[in-house]
Amino acid sequence: MNALKRFLMNKNTITILGVIVIVGLLYFGYTYTINTQVKPVSIPVAAKEIQPRTLITEDMIKYIEMPEAGVSDRIVLSSRLIVGKYSNYNTVIPEGSMFFSSTLVTEDEMPDSSFVDVKDGDIPYQFSVNMETTYGNSIFPGNKIDIYMKAVNDDGHIMVGKLLENVEVLAVKDGSGRNVFENSKEARTPAYLIFGVSNEIHLLLRKAEYLYSYAVELFPVPHGGTATSNGETKVSTQYLKDFINANTVNLNVEVEKPNIGA
Repeated sequence: MNALKRFLMNKNTITILGVIVIVGLLYFGYTYTINTQVKPVSIPVAAKEIQPRTLITEDMIKYIEMPEAGVSDRIVLSSRLIVGKYSNYNTVIPEGSMFFSSTLVTEDEMPDSSFVDVKDGDIPYQFSVNMETTYGNSIFPGNKIDIYMKAVNDDGHIMVGKLLENVEVLAVKDGSGRNVFENSKEARTPAYLIFGVSNEIHLLLRKAEYLYSYAVELFPVPHGGTATSNGETKVSTQYLKDFINANTVNLNVEVEKPNIGA
């Protein structure tokens, strides 16, 4: 007994036992951490490609297992938080992809990308187009375009010129108001270009569209390009603006009320 007591009281013995305890704690702590990180967890992923603005249903989801260490806070871990929501307007969720909180919105939260991107102070304008005037549906959101105008003046001469330039296309919509390019599996026909303009230009474009008696045509041209003019008179931007304003009435004026109390 005395020999055992002396052994345990020996400084070297205490040091060795302390080292063994510390190493044991480090080993078990490391092993626990590794096992926790590699422990598989079930994650919901897309069972097929999901296009933007799509209502997500149960059949669009499947589960896979992956190490817990690879799961971030942005990943949605339960199908209950996915089913009934929509894929965001700017998101295609590939088959096999995890669902991130930023890619899911409710119906009420779904924005229209064309209005989201309008600059402060500008007004969104819906510009009528077709397959031909968009050069076979080759004008995309983000493209810069110029707006040309063709009309017949009072002398019966056809004139053409650039009315606006360097306009950024925010969206291309079909006749039902759907974004033409948001669905990679469905062919849609362009009907409108959406872009932002100042209030002054917005009013000018609306006036031009109502100049039926002058056979006014407005059409887009890729920025920096030119419009063909076979025998047509080329005119300046300012000339076109003056022509529009001279042949239309500005309804945005205050009408003086008659003084009936005098």
